[in-house]
Amino acid sequence: MVVEMHAGLASDGGSKLKMLLTFVDALPSGSEEGVYYSIDLGGTNFRVLRVQVGAGSVIVNQKVEQQPIPEELTKGTSEGLFNFVALALKNFLEGEDDQDGKMALGFTFSFPVRQISVSSGSLIRWTKGFSIRDTVGRDVAQCLNEALANCGLNVRVTALVNDTVGTLALGHYYDEDTVAAVIIGSGTNACYIERTDAIIKCQGLLTNSGGMVVNMEWGNFWSSHLPRTPYDILLDDETHNRNDQGFEKMISGMYLGEIARLVFHRMAQESDVFGDAADSLSNPFILSTPFLAAIREDDSPDLSEVRRILQEHLKIPDAPLKTRRLVVKVCDIVTRRAARLAAAGIVGILKKLGRDGSGAASSGRGRGQPRRTVVAIEGGLYQGYPVFREYLDEALVEILGEEVARNVTLRVTEDGSGVGAALLAAVHSSNRQQQGGPIYWTN
Repeated sequence: MVVEMHAGLASDGGSKLKMLLTFVDALPSGSEEGVYYSIDLGGTNFRVLRVQVGAGSVIVNQKVEQQPIPEELTKGTSEGLFNFVALALKNFLEGEDDQDGKMALGFTFSFPVRQISVSSGSLIRWTKGFSIRDTVGRDVAQCLNEALANCGLNVRVTALVNDTVGTLALGHYYDEDTVAAVIIGSGTNACYIERTDAIIKCQGLLTNSGGMVVNMEWGNFWSSHLPRTPYDILLDDETHNRNDQGFEKMISGMYLGEIARLVFHRMAQESDVFGDAADSLSNPFILSTPFLAAIREDDSPDLSEVRRILQEHLKIPDAPLKTRRLVVKVCDIVTRRAARLAAAGIVGILKKLGRDGSGAASSGRGRGQPRRTVVAIEGGLYQGYPVFREYLDEALVEILGEEVARNVTLRVTEDGSGVGAALLAAVHSSNRQQQGGPIYWTN
């Protein structure tokens, strides 16, 4: 992981890790005050948020509205989509009494973007079922700003971010020792604070703080050291993005159930352990990760939940207890591997930052004394699947050693894509910059 991080920082295209610059060079410190807004657009629903913050890392109150995006707008025109979003914000703002002066807006846009500045970036390509051709290559923040102006709103995008960067911002708001953020849900990604002098592909890059948040896009990480099995190859072959997102396909919620399904299908073909159920097990993605988790966490003596899932969802009736135990074991192995690989990835980031206890992590408070390090973590797989969380935490201690691991905290941080984006709008709004926004340093 560290080798690929260096390669991705050295040149664009130098690694499967994109190591994208975010131009976020200041993070919330807890001293922010006022009312800020954010729009979270990352799928078939979008959200509008109003976040009021007080000094001392206090979120006084927040208001959230969620709306579905009509399907025709996901395949229509750029103007149609952004006008729809702007109108939703206008309706949201009606009755608000804090509309004096220009309002700062954080815009979480969870699609691949080539960032140009902290408040602008061009769309590389649509994902998640969107296919609005005239948006590709355009600055999405400018598209939204124009739609906001057309609605008569005195609002502008001051921070364009993805959900992982929002999670880091929210983590840093509560705890200034937060140096990285990881999302492990249906997909996965990570970002961290890098020294600007280590970003070789942008030599001469200057920031007020000497640091910048780098969006790793770590779902695309690949290395010959990753323990790839025939099932991973089969999975890759049946996905639309073959040879991409290799790490994500081993560790994220979208794929774990399918890996287990591929194992069960092979077992059904080569033995009679599932009777004649090979046909029903041949349907891709018939076993979702929530079912895999329910199978692994069934602690009833006769594994009754496993029996129900096999019968209702995999069309395998009357599986004996011995077979049900085997099914639990496979789900356990798939879960454990994913969690341990995710932990190794996190340690890779800590190693790159010199915070893995390997020698470059002294705190200045005493020679060789490790620094306290916090990683903000978000996503349903880590938050909602206790067995996955336990395996990940256990692997972290195993790799780092107990002494170093005592100084590393994984902190669950919820709603980085909403609240985190509003906080980044606060930090990067013009009046905050005049006050001298918060500074962080990575050494």
